[in-house]
Amino acid sequence: MKVEVFDDADSVARAAAATIAADARAAIAARGRFALAVSGGHTPWIMLRALAAEDIPWAGVHVCQVDERVAPEGHPDRNLTHLRESLLQHASLRPEQIHAMPVETDDLQSAVTRYALALREIAGSPPVLDVVHLGLGPDGHTASLVPGDAVLDVTDEDVALTGVYQGRRRMTLTYPMLNRARRVLWVVTGGEKAEMLGRLRDGDVSIPAGRVRQDQGLVLADRAAAAELGTT
Repeated sequence: MKVEVFDDADSVARAAAATIAADARAAIAARGRFALAVSGGHTPWIMLRALAAEDIPWAGVHVCQVDERVAPEGHPDRNLTHLRESLLQHASLRPEQIHAMPVETDDLQSAVTRYALALREIAGSPPVLDVVHLGLGPDGHTASLVPGDAVLDVTDEDVALTGVYQGRRRMTLTYPMLNRARRVLWVVTGGEKAEMLGRLRDGDVSIPAGRVRQDQGLVLADRAAAAELGTT
């Protein structure tokens, strides 16, 4: 796993946008399309705004969600709300190029199946995403793969539902889907992440993030998050 350290969160966000843009150009040149999955969080919204300003053949881009809270459309808890605000208003991207997890339905299990099928249409069978953007929680979670949840043991599905975490159920990509990605891009900022980033770097499989494959991983961190890595 490669780790790059930057002075602050804004620098991390800009570096992440530049990395995604370079991968997008390469993927579209090679395969005609680029499939990106993004997580939520404050720094990622800055990243997406920076990405919108990059020189990318946007017609070939497909944006998926790593995870989503079960909440009504437009709710501020929804990652989709911020994703659309960041990209649709600032990039040459059509609404149908953002593939939302369908969490508004009462039949969430059928929604999981629909999203898994959508991923196959976008990224092949089995689907292989070009870039998966992940964050890291102070408890070691990533995506909505949280400590103690049964979703950690899902090995035969690409999308699954979690139990209640911080007040809401989630839909999330699972380890099989994450671990097929051509690149896993970790964006980690804030001193509260320092211990877990050290454990992630060391491949500690006792935390959920540590079970994501490392050979395709790139960590972009600020100095606060990297404080325990010995790289600053």
